[in-house]
Amino acid sequence: MTEVNIQAVKDYLLDLQDRICAALEAVDGCAFVEDAWQREAGGGGRTRVLENGNVIEKGGVNFSHVYGDKLPPSATAARPELAGRSFEAMGVSLVIHPRNPYAPTSHANVRLFVAQKEGAEPVWWFGGGFDLTPYYGFEEDVVHWHQTAKQACVPFGEDIYPRFKKWCDEYFYLKHRDEARGVGGLFFDDFSEGGFENAFAFMRAVGDSYIDAYLPILNKRKDTEYGERERDFQLYRRGRYVEFNLVFDRGTLFGLQSGGRTESILMSLPPEVRWRYDWQPQEGSAEAKLYSDFLPHRDWI
Repeated sequence: MTEVNIQAVKDYLLDLQDRICAALEAVDGCAFVEDAWQREAGGGGRTRVLENGNVIEKGGVNFSHVYGDKLPPSATAARPELAGRSFEAMGVSLVIHPRNPYAPTSHANVRLFVAQKEGAEPVWWFGGGFDLTPYYGFEEDVVHWHQTAKQACVPFGEDIYPRFKKWCDEYFYLKHRDEARGVGGLFFDDFSEGGFENAFAFMRAVGDSYIDAYLPILNKRKDTEYGERERDFQLYRRGRYVEFNLVFDRGTLFGLQSGGRTESILMSLPPEVRWRYDWQPQEGSAEAKLYSDFLPHRDWI
């Protein structure tokens, strides 16, 4: 029978949360506030939030470990083999919304799902990835982001980065807008290739590379001068982030449908957003360049 070392994954995820928070606190100068919580139906977590920081307008780095006797119908409809099994789901999920419009929003998530039934092989998989959502594009930033993502993937096979880069492009896409949310990165789910130890090692490689991918960009852009025009565009584009998370995001939908903690699930939403009717950027402007040069899917390396 496949051995699924849940405790080893949990220990790693708690340590990853600590390391990411410490790295971001060193950049911002303010500390995350921790909110430890328990889930009545089973499990709990540590929600850590930084609001109104020097660099980060709102950021959250969450750990959760939830379990139960049965999955919501939405999960078993997609995966009938999970019916009648108990489940455990754990992960670290984070979203960072910087104050400066020239500093991009970033998102990362690594997670394990296990469903068990007495006398049967456990059903398990890892998922996760990270993606970048700039408001003003800088090619060198996006190239660095994707190079770091590729380096994390290389030890696990030459096909891993192109597969999961493509999956990320397709996943973080607003179909109703016919537009990408950002410039992508990595996205993977249902990953069990090479057995538990190999799949766990890959998940760790992705989790460990997030800070290497994001901090150089954040440090480079956090002090760039900006005005009301840039701020206004940032808040307008944040609306796309909200639309994706509430309409398409699997993690948000699973969390809400499975009775998860709403405050933690919706932590990813930015503090200020603006919507306008049929707004279009001025031709040739820096804002228009985001749409023409950065949002269309590209091979960045």
